Amino acid sequence: NMTSSLSSFFLTAKVGKTSLIMSLVSEEFPQVVPYRAEEITIPADVTPERVPTHIVDYSEAEQTDEQLSSEISKANVICIVYAVNNKTSIEKVTIQSTIYNLSLCPPSPYRVPVILVGNKSDLVEHSSMETILPVMNQYTEIETCVECSAKNLKNISELFYYAQKAVLHPTGPLYCPEEKRPACIKALTRIFKVSDLDNDGILNDNELNFFQRTCFNAPLASQALEDVKNVVRKNVIDGVCDNGLTLKGFLFLHTLFIQRGRHETTWTVLRRFGCDDDLELHQDYLFPLTLKIPPDCTTELNHNAYLFLQSVFDKHDKDHDCALSPEELKDLFDVFPYMPWGPDVNNTVCTNDEGWITYQGYLSQWTLTTYLDVQRCLEYLGYLGYSIISQQESQAAAITVTRDKKIDLQKKQTQRSVFRCNIFGDSGSGKSGFLQAFLGRNLMRQNIVSEEHMSYYAISTAYVYGQEKYLLLHEVFPDFDVLSDADQACDIVCLVYDASNPHSFEYCARVFKQYFMDTKTPCMMIAAKSDLQETKQLYALTPLEFCRKHKMPPPQAFTCNTADAPCKDIYTKLTTMAMHPHVTQADLKSATFWLRVSVGATVFAVLGFAMYRVLLKQR
Repeated sequence: NMTSSLSSFFLTAKVGKTSLIMSLVSEEFPQVVPYRAEEITIPADVTPERVPTHIVDYSEAEQTDEQLSSEISKANVICIVYAVNNKTSIEKVTIQSTIYNLSLCPPSPYRVPVILVGNKSDLVEHSSMETILPVMNQYTEIETCVECSAKNLKNISELFYYAQKAVLHPTGPLYCPEEKRPACIKALTRIFKVSDLDNDGILNDNELNFFQRTCFNAPLASQALEDVKNVVRKNVIDGVCDNGLTLKGFLFLHTLFIQRGRHETTWTVLRRFGCDDDLELHQDYLFPLTLKIPPDCTTELNHNAYLFLQSVFDKHDKDHDCALSPEELKDLFDVFPYMPWGPDVNNTVCTNDEGWITYQGYLSQWTLTTYLDVQRCLEYLGYLGYSIISQQESQAAAITVTRDKKIDLQKKQTQRSVFRCNIFGDSGSGKSGFLQAFLGRNLMRQNIVSEEHMSYYAISTAYVYGQEKYLLLHEVFPDFDVLSDADQACDIVCLVYDASNPHSFEYCARVFKQYFMDTKTPCMMIAAKSDLQETKQLYALTPLEFCRKHKMPPPQAFTCNTADAPCKDIYTKLTTMAMHPHVTQADLKSATFWLRVSVGATVFAVLGFAMYRVLLKQR
């Protein structure tokens, strides 16, 4: 995240600034000094920070105020030079600082850093620091003051080292001198929370060592760990707890680094955890450019990503009830700049009886985000520190881009785990009830959900031949004449009509004939509200005749008006059809085919429940 090259700009006249530049380059004091030195570039391989540096001189005699303003706007760091043996020169520093601050420097959260340079130190025996200190205190942009001599080459290389350091490791964003505490508390708090792998509010020795390896590529020796903790113990009450470092102690350490001029240590940590120079998470960190998604391909989380998300769930599920209470969910998203999940999420995935998102619902929501908006998923994983904790190059390592759907059709098999079912039906046909029933909610539970918190998506798992898959249901708005490509792009179409409403089926028939009759997308007809009196549909063909004519499975009776959770067999059928779009209609009509599917689902559900209980014990 470091700057690729630096520009140092030298300001003020007749104080030896040009001599300073020429002494650095030639390593000897120049006998003849021009008004202004030519622009010089110091190559990266001879600088401590390995960054090329452009040095730009300024001359009042040769340049205008407009040129001065232009040069200041391009500089990464400004060196204001004064002569330590000249009281007028020292006083002029205040004037120059005021000009720089008030009129020439563009407003920004962190202005260009300034180095004060006291030249001609060979001509005096005393230091000018006491005189210059009030100026430094007046302007927070002034990073440091260096006294040097162009004549005897004293502190010349140090001057340019401090100039580089002021750009690459600036104090301004890190520290509030008035409050004597880090200004980067928010960023460091996030880093602490991400590094606290068990979420107990303490960095134990293992977590501290992981943090140290992550940031500095080397663990701390056990004695060094104890020394660090002893320093914190002596200075901060509650800085160490249960032989681990608390957030209070962690922040104190960084305050110490900053106060002792070790800004590079704190900056190394901030940049390793994705921060840019403004202490915001870097766009390249949140949105890695390595992920390319060709058309007709989908995005899914891979196995390592699910393991990471499981660990995040486990560390925040403090009461181990396999659900996240509102407080636990808030704690989980505390490392985010905003709350990413709204109330609609509770009606998109499975929840427990109290309405809290379950472990299965949590993973389902992550799966949904990855499928619908992979860039948003990458951003979220970035906030959680996925690439750091999982030791991957970027969040892109969490994503699997599936192969083109056309290849799946040709090979008659798929490796995908997430299948999308778009649901069509006229208003009042029962689409929303069909979605909520997938989450195990009968009509009574659905009636207590407020309209504003309803979701047009529902996602959960279904088992096909013993394999766990995700089925994503999407309720499409019933505007027949405006169907976008996204509304039509899916793995299976579900056409829902109200069996008790004689006008309901016609809408399904029209949608099918206009948009899906000539595609290879499998379709299923659902006769919803089957608990009510079935009514003859006012259409040329009965629903059964329509399905036979267009080689679809017969209409499936469905109701969510049940005493217990609604039956989920229909969702298994939908997932199976989505997984096997090449299966012939004869197979789909075969009772043996559906029996194999149902038995596979039942056996796996029983085994899955037993395995879940084992995992629960382990957790």
